[in-house]
Amino acid sequence: MRWLLFFGALIGSIYCKEIFNGHQVFQIKAQDENQINKLKDLVNMENFKLNFWKLPATPQRTVDILIPSTSLKPVRSFLESHGLEYSVSIEDLQALFDEEIKEMTYNRGKERSNGNFNYGAYHSLEEIYQEMDRIACHYPNLVSRLEIGHSFEKRPLYVLKFSTGQGKRPAIWLNTGIHAREWITHATGIWMARKIASDYGNEPNITSILDHMDIFLMPVVNPDGYVYTQTKNRIWRKTRSHIPGNKCVGVDPNRNWDVNFSGKGGSDDPCSEIYRGPNPFSEVEVKSVVDFIKSHGNFKSFIDIHSYSQLLMYPYGYTCSKAPDSEELDKVGRKAAKALFSLYNTEYRVGNICSTVYPASGSSIDWAYKNKIKYSFTFELRDTGHYGFLLPANQILPTAEETWLGLQAIMMHVKEHLY
Repeated sequence: MRWLLFFGALIGSIYCKEIFNGHQVFQIKAQDENQINKLKDLVNMENFKLNFWKLPATPQRTVDILIPSTSLKPVRSFLESHGLEYSVSIEDLQALFDEEIKEMTYNRGKERSNGNFNYGAYHSLEEIYQEMDRIACHYPNLVSRLEIGHSFEKRPLYVLKFSTGQGKRPAIWLNTGIHAREWITHATGIWMARKIASDYGNEPNITSILDHMDIFLMPVVNPDGYVYTQTKNRIWRKTRSHIPGNKCVGVDPNRNWDVNFSGKGGSDDPCSEIYRGPNPFSEVEVKSVVDFIKSHGNFKSFIDIHSYSQLLMYPYGYTCSKAPDSEELDKVGRKAAKALFSLYNTEYRVGNICSTVYPASGSSIDWAYKNKIKYSFTFELRDTGHYGFLLPANQILPTAEETWLGLQAIMMHVKEHLY
């Protein structure tokens, strides 16, 4: 009985107040523009309380929708009446949550007993921050932990700096965890931190990169949102800021940058998952990154890592017009996707954001590119929708390992083409 009480207490400390019993995820493929428009109508049906994991964009691209159990029947009726074919990719969302809780609880007890950080498991914010400290302590001549600000709820915003030189050398910025529910990105980010540190001096490519450049890695850009996914609502996306006069909480931090801020792909509805915020850089988490990058002034690459869909994209998102460097960026992206594929045969699509997925204004890499950071890319990690944001822990290490190969290909190109 005592063990059961302990187990229950641990579960409560992880998450989750929201209950998703019987909720399902549908995967839908529209055949033409008319069906795309019908799906957009579905997006606006607030009474169904749908959660779009992948939004309607172009024909033949799948759309993933989380549907509450109470809305399953009317949504099926809507889809069938408009000839929209669908399949059920997740039969019971709560069952996946329960499995995730069980795994995290087991891993937490195991780590307490042996003192080792398990990179093949998901972790709390506190555990990730502690591991960042350990990496900096283990490699004091290479790694330093910087605090660049505080979140809306006053949590520290930490960055790891990897450097072998002095001053503001050419640098690469790596973001993970800007969207709270994308846990595979946080896990990949902290794995990469240890990989960079341990490979320097032992692996030629990363040694060469760090002999010429610095790397800044921020594993958790949105700590408030991440904590919320582990204590209240596992599928929360946004920040946790409170806008005076609004009943809904949070802003999409990847629509909050000042590039075509009020354009397509963002929303002015505070209850929307893609709410852009009341003004550019309203989110302190975003503003802290911007201020740091501007004060440094010598970044050559900005890479933002998201999930899911297996995509590698470059600017622009706010327009489908070609960026001036699109030919080179496409070539680099395809080289990176080939390197990534070489390990586990995971296929990535490469292209600009607007054409590859959908218009998205106010994004991080558009801001970086517009601020003369030429090599700006976005990764969308595994998978393509079977698990979506609930990627099982046994896929963390394969995902991190293959992503590293793609990322390394980009960083080597940046090093060899400093401008």
